[in-house]
Amino acid sequence: MPRWFLGPPAWKDLEAILSDRPAELVVPPIVVEHTGRSTEDAYRPASAVDYAELHAHSHFSFLDGASSPEDMAVQASRLGLGAITLIDHDGLPGAVRFAKAAGEAGIATVFGAELTLGLEPGAALASSTPVISAPRTGVPDPDGEHLLVLVRDTHGYRQLSAAIARAHLDSGQKAAPRYRLAELGRLAREGRWLILTGCRKGAVTRAAAEHLAVGDLEAAAHAAAGAIARLVELFGPGNVAVELVAGGGGEADELHDALAQGARLVREESGLDEISLPLVATTNAHYARPADKRLADTHAALRAGVSLAQADPHLSSRPAHLRSGEEMAQLLPRYPGAIAQAARLGRDCAMDLRLLAPDLPPFPVPSGHDEASWLVELVEIEGRERYGPRPAPGRPERIPGAWAQIDHELEVIIDLHFPGYFLIVHEIVDFCAGEGILAQGRGSAANSAVCYALGITAVEPVGHHLLFERFLAPERDGPPDIDIDIASDRREEVIQHVYERYGRENAAQVANVITYRAKLAVRDAARALGYDPGAQDAFSKRIERSFSSLADADVPEDVIALAQQLRDAPRHLGIHSGGMVLCDRPVIEVCPVQWAAMADRSVLQWDKEDCADAGLVKFDLLGLGMLTALDHALRIIAEHHGQHFELRTLPQEDPAVYDMLCTGDSVGVFQVESRAQISTLPRLKPREFYDLVVEVALIRPGPIQGGSVHPYIRRRNKEEAVTFLHPKLEKSLGRTLGIPLFQEQLMQMVVDVADFTPAQADQLRRAMGSKRSTQKMLELSDALFEGMAKHGIVGEDADGIHRKLLAFANYGFPESHAYSFAYLVYASSYLKCHYPAAFTAALLRSQPMGFYSPQSLVADARRHGVLTLGPDVLASRARTDLETDGEHLGYRIDPPREQVQGERAAQGPAIRLGLDQVRGISTETAEQIVAERERGGDFASVPDLARRVRLTARQLEALATAGALDALASSRRQALWAAGAAAQESPGTLPHLAVGAQAPMLPGMSDVELATADAWATGITLADHPMALVREELTADGVLSIAGTRDAEDSSRIRVAGVITHRQRPATAGNVTFLSLEDETGILNVICSQGFWVRHRALLRTARAVVLRGIVENRTGVVNLAADDVAPLGLAAAGRSRDFQ
Repeated sequence: MPRWFLGPPAWKDLEAILSDRPAELVVPPIVVEHTGRSTEDAYRPASAVDYAELHAHSHFSFLDGASSPEDMAVQASRLGLGAITLIDHDGLPGAVRFAKAAGEAGIATVFGAELTLGLEPGAALASSTPVISAPRTGVPDPDGEHLLVLVRDTHGYRQLSAAIARAHLDSGQKAAPRYRLAELGRLAREGRWLILTGCRKGAVTRAAAEHLAVGDLEAAAHAAAGAIARLVELFGPGNVAVELVAGGGGEADELHDALAQGARLVREESGLDEISLPLVATTNAHYARPADKRLADTHAALRAGVSLAQADPHLSSRPAHLRSGEEMAQLLPRYPGAIAQAARLGRDCAMDLRLLAPDLPPFPVPSGHDEASWLVELVEIEGRERYGPRPAPGRPERIPGAWAQIDHELEVIIDLHFPGYFLIVHEIVDFCAGEGILAQGRGSAANSAVCYALGITAVEPVGHHLLFERFLAPERDGPPDIDIDIASDRREEVIQHVYERYGRENAAQVANVITYRAKLAVRDAARALGYDPGAQDAFSKRIERSFSSLADADVPEDVIALAQQLRDAPRHLGIHSGGMVLCDRPVIEVCPVQWAAMADRSVLQWDKEDCADAGLVKFDLLGLGMLTALDHALRIIAEHHGQHFELRTLPQEDPAVYDMLCTGDSVGVFQVESRAQISTLPRLKPREFYDLVVEVALIRPGPIQGGSVHPYIRRRNKEEAVTFLHPKLEKSLGRTLGIPLFQEQLMQMVVDVADFTPAQADQLRRAMGSKRSTQKMLELSDALFEGMAKHGIVGEDADGIHRKLLAFANYGFPESHAYSFAYLVYASSYLKCHYPAAFTAALLRSQPMGFYSPQSLVADARRHGVLTLGPDVLASRARTDLETDGEHLGYRIDPPREQVQGERAAQGPAIRLGLDQVRGISTETAEQIVAERERGGDFASVPDLARRVRLTARQLEALATAGALDALASSRRQALWAAGAAAQESPGTLPHLAVGAQAPMLPGMSDVELATADAWATGITLADHPMALVREELTADGVLSIAGTRDAEDSSRIRVAGVITHRQRPATAGNVTFLSLEDETGILNVICSQGFWVRHRALLRTARAVVLRGIVENRTGVVNLAADDVAPLGLAAAGRSRDFQ
């Protein structure tokens, strides 16, 4: 379980951590109010002047603080502070990473938040009604008071977290908490909070500053005294401290004097002493080091929406970096007691953030069962369906060893106290099955026979020899991790089911910290530096998506330098793609919850890493577009072909499927449709399911960087001998021809050569992984060499195996993950192979998803002989569907070009675009049109449609442009005219009497005009690919089609033209950029060297279609073009590319 120490831990705990076994010390859950060690152990100042910082912001005070929580903790440790307090605005988003870094740095932690109150200055504390936070962005110096709350212990932490959450949720909007001061006062009076009077936005400082501005120190002191007294009255004696912020010169000295005198007046009046109402020194730090001030000023300018120069009058001249005790003593020579009081309060409030996971909610089980026994019962019942009955004399197992493996797994699950976790996941998957929602577990869960027996995963692990310990081992120090992929269009139903079952107080979605990307960083840097909006936009467009592209960008150096400083800074909080946490108590007591920008969505202030480090159990409910597409495809096939499939009942190991993949024909197929995958398939030549598992794992950054791809393909094609470093490695590496690809292989290798147990092997895998543990690696490496020596593996052989393990650990892909994905690769390949029209229609229904645009998907279907018909208000359904021959004439008055190259696919059904494919027509609007057509009969005219269905003028014009009104007019132009006239018709106008209702005779559209209209309205050119419209001219100029490049000789120079559908610059490609070029005959991979890209970047980044010259690579059955020249190609109907980094 995660744990952070304030200073060095006890030896028994350290020994337990280094040996990766649980400590004997039982770490108290969050309900326990005391830390495991005394404050004397936690608080260890290293400075000559004892000082603790009680007011420090991180960059989670969005666009205010400039340093990360980790930087603040580390710098505080370097300065020798005894403790540091993290104070961010209206939340605790940085608490976990701050606590973790502080523990590693050996410095005590205090937690709190600066609550942003609304109303006029000085009025907030006098208000008896809920106070809504004032906006913090858009003005240079926003109004609203700040209230600084520190917690004294874990109970106070829980109270503060819940109070912040309730304020956010009460407001009903994002980032505008609604605080109830009476409730805050009640909580503070319990003695678990300490209120500081705060910065210049605090009520006390504001009260004094008004009089100091006119030089009246006495009036300032009395005004401060009044504000302090109000705080004491509201929050209770002993719970308020008067804050003296160091720095700022003579004006600050005057303010300190006024505040000190005001505190003295209140003490005299109320009988409080200096302990009950102390003066405390702070730096009100907003960044770690002096050098960070420029970045803090930039944040302030961006928050105000102005440039640095414009914001300058509002920027504080007071340095706001962390300071040592000695520096504080120099800055506050007349108030040494305030420094000592800060040290005392840091010592008193120091707490170890042991936000270990609250238990999961108890799972309801039938009478007579507990969670463990009910899990065993469920596995026994459901396991029979997938594994058959247990073996008995004369009745062999369906899969040998399966039930023994299940019993072993259940024993581990029960010993680790995880039955409830599995029951919760099973219930979610069972809900999906009951509602007809496609869902399946993936990742390391696919290594578990129990997960397969319960229907959580789709891959059978025993027969595939997958290692359970990769998923769950007896030594595991946290809950298992089961990701559930869910059809993306129905994921919201599952999320709402979880909320309804467990309650919104006990379930919450995990945040995603949105950080600066390169384009936004450049834009904001230029804005802060005063460049005009046109320049900001131009600079942003000149760079790629990654920060690595900034070095070559044609952007001023000052912009680049400032943009690099913004890198990794959080901009705001978003919602994680699928992470949810479940607790047996209100989750708002662990972490505040706030509203997200998305309607009816609330989100924790922590991301998935924070939740994991804090010990919260996370469930990933991930939307997967391919599951949506497969669901649609199966439904379409059932309706139009009468074949009722489930994913697990699709015919397996179909040779036709593998024949298709061997040609690289995989557009639209899950995971193997990318440029690199299509290039690899003809060389790998998959012939069975395990080949797909390898294909999924092979084209990944790790294997590419590790140099595994080409050796595997050479061995696959018998161009290189299969060898092993030692014969004992053949068992683990035999299936991958001696090339390690999977993490499970690493584990099996050490089991075979060193007699490691599977659990030890998993420890080694984790120790060697991305978060390497040097100590653990040393311990296990010694055991590894000892084990290998017992098998006679010594010297260079042993060193070679050890080196291979170390190198391989960084890039190995989970085999179970590859199996889960390969399952969907085969399913989508089968449907593409045998039902291409239904598969393409399903992909179009499921957009946006996948690698290819609708235009490319339709072009691929056209190359397979599948006809695509346009949207039609008399024929289309709301969503794209199939239309069998003769079912409808497919209204199109303007004669199209030939739509199909080659014979149509066995005269099978055509694809009919749904009305929701038209720009501006939502699925709901499309359903209204179809419902009205079914209720009242076909529409007789465009005005009839407009009267019966409430459509806007833009919607009518979009339908007309798409050709969806062609059946109601004599031509596309006539339909556009009629749509414009109908939009002007008032409800009481008689038919055909509106102005302009009778259209003049208009000419039909040309092929180019039709293609342009189709592309604008639907993103798809239906009659033909845009390149077909210019083919004659290109051929006359000696430019090849993409199909023609297949006959070009290797190393010959050619010219080819097409639409750029993708631009990619993978991190593994060494600054090489890849283009996907498409025409009516196919897709070509184009290689752009770094020099070529730099020379032609302006054109290549913006052009939609180009003519390229280059050298053909045509040696392995896969054609590539190494480009050396480029020219633009004007193509009105070309679509936008989909670009990836």
